[in-house]
Amino acid sequence: MPLIFLVISSLLNIVLDIIFITQLNMGVHGAAVATVVSQGISALLCLIYIYRKCPILIPQRKHFLNNTSLYKELVAQGLSMGFMMSIVTLGSVVLQRAINGLGYLVIAGHTAARKLNTFCLIPISTIAVALTTFVSQNKGANQLDRIRKAVRYGNFIAVIWGAFISVVLLFFSGVLIKLLSGSNESIVIENGKRYLMINSPFYIILGMLLNFRHALQGIGKKIVPIISSVMELAGKIIFAFFLVPVFGYFAVIICEPAIWCVMFIQLIFSFYTNSYIRGKSGDRNILRWQMGTATPKA
Repeated sequence: MPLIFLVISSLLNIVLDIIFITQLNMGVHGAAVATVVSQGISALLCLIYIYRKCPILIPQRKHFLNNTSLYKELVAQGLSMGFMMSIVTLGSVVLQRAINGLGYLVIAGHTAARKLNTFCLIPISTIAVALTTFVSQNKGANQLDRIRKAVRYGNFIAVIWGAFISVVLLFFSGVLIKLLSGSNESIVIENGKRYLMINSPFYIILGMLLNFRHALQGIGKKIVPIISSVMELAGKIIFAFFLVPVFGYFAVIICEPAIWCVMFIQLIFSFYTNSYIRGKSGDRNILRWQMGTATPKA
C-alpha cells in the first residue's frame, strides 16, 4: 500500500505540474504547489487506510506515557544514523573539491558516470535499508536464524546484481555516458566509461558491506557504523589531498573501491564477531528476559 500511494502521488504530481505550469502559467510556484498538493493527498490516503485497515497503528492514550529508556534508544539510534550519513556526505564533498580542479571535461564525464552509478546502486542499497528493519524485528522476536539467513540472502542478491550490472556496463557504459552527459567529446565519454569499468566490479563488495552495516544497526549497534563512516571520510581526505594531485583522475576512480574494501573487512569482522550474531547464551538469556520469557541468571 505505501508503494501504491507513492505511485498515486507521483502521477498526480505530474498531472498537476502540467496543469499549473503550462495551463495556469504559475511557473516555479506552480511546481511547488503541485508537489505539496500531491504529497498532502498521499498523506490523507495513508491516514484513511490506517483508520480503516490498520487500527493497531492508531495511537492511544497509553502510548503517550513517558518511557525514558525508549526515548533514549530512539535518540541514540537516530543520532547514530544521522552522524553516519553526515560523515559520508562530508567525504563526498571533500572528494568533489579535488575533482573540480581537474577541468570541466573531467567533471562532465564524472558527473554523468556518478548519475549512472547511483542508479545502478539502487537495488543493493534498498536491500540493505530493508535489512535494518527486518533484522531489528527478528531480534525483537529472538529469531537469530532468520537474521543470519536475511544477511546471507542480501549478500547473494548483492553478488548477483553486481555481476549482472557489471556485464551491462561493460557493453553499454559508453552509450549511456554519452546520453546522460549530452556530450560528444571523446575525453568526457572515456573518463565516464573508465570510472564505471573500474567501479562496477566492486559493487559486490559495496553491497555486502552495506548489508553488514545495516544489519549491525538493526541489532542495535550504534558505534560500529559510525567507525565505518569515519574510515570512509579519512580515506577520501587522503585521496583528495594527497593522491589526486599526483595521479589525477585515476586516483578519483580507485578511491571508493579501495575504501570499500577496507570498510568491508572492518564490517564483516564486526558482524561475525558480534556476541549476539554468534549466539552466545548470555546475550540470548538477556533478550528472553527482556521479552519476559526467561529469568536472568546472576
